[in-house]
Amino acid sequence: MLTLTVMVSVVLAKFPNSYKNSNMKTKLIVLLSLILSACMGVPDGIHVVTGFEANKYLGTWYEIARLDHSFERGLEKVTANYSLREDGGIKVINRGFDVKKQQWQEAIGKAYFVENANVGKLKVSFFGPFYGAYNIIALDKDHYQYVMLCGPDRSYFWILSRTPQLDPAIQQELLAKAKLLGFATDKLIFVKHTNPAI
Repeated sequence: MLTLTVMVSVVLAKFPNSYKNSNMKTKLIVLLSLILSACMGVPDGIHVVTGFEANKYLGTWYEIARLDHSFERGLEKVTANYSLREDGGIKVINRGFDVKKQQWQEAIGKAYFVENANVGKLKVSFFGPFYGAYNIIALDKDHYQYVMLCGPDRSYFWILSRTPQLDPAIQQELLAKAKLLGFATDKLIFVKHTNPAI
């Protein structure tokens, strides 16, 4: 709520004095709360996994496929590494090679469970107090070798694997499921992992 108060103060600074009253502040807080909660949701008709075990999920994952978005555009050899934080959350390190700039890009963030630790619904942040949805919608629960994720809507989607290449049969199974769930599988980017150790 402190974050909302700061945001409201910034917004109100642009309004004439006549609008700077508690009623206006209340309306803005409600509006901003709705906007922020929309960033934390799960798309309609999609369910997150239950029986999730964070300790099995820790370690390095290779990005197999994703829908395009600005913060990973042009990146290959993308990995995500998860480790425990002292505050009970999860440290996130995303790394990828920018082909155009010929250099590595890295983003360090943090994630926390939204409900409880056995439900695959987390909130993740890479900048400031702003969080986005990290929804685990399919998972190899026996061995934690592959996972399918989405954001608050169907424009954010990833398939990750413990290895740079995913078994073709499993990949096709996940793609078929994603298509049934309404994701634009025809627009997926399949990530190259040539010489992943570079």
